[in-house]
Amino acid sequence: MPLLRFDLIQGRSDEDLRALLDAAHRAMLAAFNVPPGDRYQIVNEHAASRMLIEDTGLGIRRTDKVVFLQVTTRPRPRAMKEEFYRLLVEELDKSCGIAPSDVVVSMISNTDEDWSFGHGRAQFLTGEL
Repeated sequence: MPLLRFDLIQGRSDEDLRALLDAAHRAMLAAFNVPPGDRYQIVNEHAASRMLIEDTGLGIRRTDKVVFLQVTTRPRPRAMKEEFYRLLVEELDKSCGIAPSDVVVSMISNTDEDWSFGHGRAQFLTGEL
């Protein structure tokens, strides 16, 4: 059920994008313990001039491989979020050659009433999920 929205600088191949999405999905499965088919991922690509991702004063250098990931999810414990951050950068580094310094994540929490997966129903509230 987490929704993963990726903002990237345009220019990656379809194969590179698939590897990135698969790596993020593996990290999410391991950290959040969701079913394998629980996959909602959206990629937005931008011209390099349309993405400005700086370092918040931490001295982190970014490259054109920068990934900004926004995760919308039900509330998760801090330890689970930290595990996701760790697993995500490991998976992206290993599978895609994306350095941990190029990965920025923002979590947005919402509740069961904030989701409808179709048919005009809130499946978490109706008991369908």
